[in-house]
Amino acid sequence: MRPSLSPRLLRHVLNLWPPFLFAGIRVTALSHDWRRACVELRMRPWNRNYVGTHFGGSLFAMTDPMWMLLAIHRLGRGFIVWDKAGEIDFVKPGRGTVRAEFVLEDAVVEELRRATGDGGKVLRWFHTEVVDAAGEVVCRVRKQLYVRRKRD
Repeated sequence: MRPSLSPRLLRHVLNLWPPFLFAGIRVTALSHDWRRACVELRMRPWNRNYVGTHFGGSLFAMTDPMWMLLAIHRLGRGFIVWDKAGEIDFVKPGRGTVRAEFVLEDAVVEELRRATGDGGKVLRWFHTEVVDAAGEVVCRVRKQLYVRRKRD
């Protein structure tokens, strides 16, 4: 059974969660209806790689739980949602503050509900771009979610 945290409280918890806190990752928005989340990664001396750009692990970590969290809360307690797979494509070096936005559309939620209606599982890919202050893509991240209805 997962705890029921409000989006506001979960945002604060995530911002104090050591993997985010010490990597310089901050959840800047988590909408009241669990439809949208925004995350940023600030450049710090301890999260730079050998060549002075954002560490790739931090870029992936900033995106890691967001699709799963949005889907868990949008679908409700009658569903099991897990991260199944992830991929990252580095496009250009990340410097300064980078951001990612996640929007879980109503149509996607309904698609997941319909596709799991017979009790089967669904594997669905979600895409996110991490962008720099100029809006240029730093990396593209794909996360695959496993979704199925809970069995009684």
